[in-house]
Amino acid sequence: MILGTCRIDLHIPAAGSLKGKRAVIKSLKERIRNRMNVSVAEVDHQDFWQRAALGVAVVSNEKKHADQVLAAVVRLVRSEPRVEIIDIRVEFL
Repeated sequence: MILGTCRIDLHIPAAGSLKGKRAVIKSLKERIRNRMNVSVAEVDHQDFWQRAALGVAVVSNEKKHADQVLAAVVRLVRSEPRVEIIDIRVEFL
């Protein structure tokens, strides 16, 4: 069993309040969940208006598959025009 995790640190330049940030993050998390078979949650920077960190996890029987799924998640996040990616960290256990 392979567990793949990915932490994606984001900047949300147009967010002028926590409410605005949470709307963007909620929408992004729902799109990730609906299109990929992964778990996703906001894992850091909850009290900052323009920062967020998403944690994504996938369980697979092959590292290659887990890597492909996480790469697809990153592509989906990159396609979101309301966020900028600051950092991406991927780990496999």
